[in-house]
Amino acid sequence: MFKGYYTAVSGMTTQQRRQEALSNNVANATTPGYKADEGTIRSFPEMLIQQTGRKHIPGTNLSIPKEANVGTLNSGVYMQETIPNFTQGSIQETGISTDVALIDGNYPDENGSVFFTVQSEDGVRYTRNGNFTVDGQGNLVTHLGQAVLDEENNPIQTGGLDYTLTKDGQLQLENGETVLLGVSYVADVNQLVKEGSDLLVLDEAGDGQAVDARGEAGVTFSTQQGVLEGSTVDMGQTMTEMNSAYRLFELNQKVLQAYDQNMQKTVNDIAKL
Repeated sequence: MFKGYYTAVSGMTTQQRRQEALSNNVANATTPGYKADEGTIRSFPEMLIQQTGRKHIPGTNLSIPKEANVGTLNSGVYMQETIPNFTQGSIQETGISTDVALIDGNYPDENGSVFFTVQSEDGVRYTRNGNFTVDGQGNLVTHLGQAVLDEENNPIQTGGLDYTLTKDGQLQLENGETVLLGVSYVADVNQLVKEGSDLLVLDEAGDGQAVDARGEAGVTFSTQQGVLEGSTVDMGQTMTEMNSAYRLFELNQKVLQAYDQNMQKTVNDIAKL
């Protein structure tokens, strides 16, 4: 009976985590460059159920143990991980000159992608959110004030001058100076961890690396000024999945309540003996 408890509780916990991930996707549906989290649900190893009895030996008063396979029992599910969907988001025109979108090209690795390079308080970070602006000191910064870096990981200083952005990510200031926008390539995006505030960081437990995208063989990309990359959240699909998660949570909850009622009845019956 307790196996049923574990199965129902694991189902409720899994759907709760799934609901949390989906809710976070909805909250960030309009965040530029946001990559929707997709949960991976796995089953615990199945258990082999056997019937135990005894087999009589003909012509004797003896018997021997006998086991017969009844079948397998699923022992529940769990959410193994949430993986961001790093596909290209839709390109949305804003007309704001400081807004920039990265356009995916060709990558030599199946799970490879490119990112803007920025400087947070904790070090170099990566993002697809190109909602940039120029601060009071003329620095190109993110919408949260983090410095946007050039190809040598130095903060980009515009001096408050207007600029145009070429397809290869070169900022051409109106005084004739040029600066290359820092774009990093990560061969395996699964080595990145979301840190909040649209930032990504390489997993310290992994062996992933971020390199200059322009110097990596086989990597192509382009940049576009005056536009932003939309999120990869599909609102219709997400709302459908949220409804499914809610119903599955309720179903497991009812199963748990049924087990609880049976257990109470069993305890009461034993007390009457």
